[in-house]
Amino acid sequence: MPYLLIDSRGEDVVLFDPGSIPDFPVVMRKVIDVIPPETISLVVVSHQDPDVCGNLAVLEDVIDRDDLKIAAHLNTVRLIEHLGLRSEFYAVDQHDYRYTLKSGRELEFIYLPFLHSPGAIATFDAKTNTLVSGDLFGAISDDESLFVPESFPRNMDSFHQAYMPANSVLRHAMERLSKYDIKRILPQHGSIIEDDDVQECRYLVKDFGTSQSPKSTRQRDSRYCPDRPALITTPSRTLQQSCSCATPS
Repeated sequence: MPYLLIDSRGEDVVLFDPGSIPDFPVVMRKVIDVIPPETISLVVVSHQDPDVCGNLAVLEDVIDRDDLKIAAHLNTVRLIEHLGLRSEFYAVDQHDYRYTLKSGRELEFIYLPFLHSPGAIATFDAKTNTLVSGDLFGAISDDESLFVPESFPRNMDSFHQAYMPANSVLRHAMERLSKYDIKRILPQHGSIIEDDDVQECRYLVKDFGTSQSPKSTRQRDSRYCPDRPALITTPSRTLQQSCSCATPS
C-alpha cells in the first residue's frame, strides 16, 4: 500500500513504496485526487520487491521533474538502478539515515536488515509519531480494511512466518524500534495499526515462531499456513492461531 506525506502546504510531497505496474493506474488516480503528481519531490523505497517499486520508471515519467530523488538503502539502490531510472538516488546509509524537508521536518530511516531484504528500511516521522514500516508488521488478508480488522493478529502471524527469516532478526528489530515513540504503523501490506494495537503487535512480532527459527513450535505448509494450532500470548490476549489464515495466491 503506497502512502503520501504532504508537508508545508505541498512544498514537499513524499511518496512511500509506490507499488507495482499492475496497480499503477489505481495508485496514480488516488494520488491525483489529492495532489498534482509533479509536486512529489521524494520517493522512499523500503526494499526492492516489484510489488513495492516495480512502477518506478513509469512513475518518473508521470512526475516529470528533474530534481526528483529516490531514497533507499545502498543495498536496495544496487538492484533498483537496473530499472533504468534517471532520477538521483539518495542512499540513506550515506546520509546518516536522515532526510530533511524544506520546512525543517526530518524523516529518519531505520535500517532493518533481512526484514525481509538486505537493504530493508522503515521511515519514522517524529512530527506525527508514524512509522512507515515496509513489509515489517505486514499481514495477509482478504479483508481490505484501512485500519486493522479483528483478524489482524492471525493475518500478521501468517505473513511473518512466510516472509521473515528468523525470530532473532525480528527481536533485534523490535529492540531498535523500542527507542521510538510510535503511535501509528503504516505497513506496506495489510492495514494501518494505531493506538493500543501498536504495542500489541510489537509483542506479537517479537514472539512469533518462524519456520526458520529453532525456537519455532510451528511449521509452514507449501501455502505458508501453520499446519497446527498454536498459542501466541501477549500482555492483553492469548490468541488461538489456526490454519484458517489467509494465504498468498
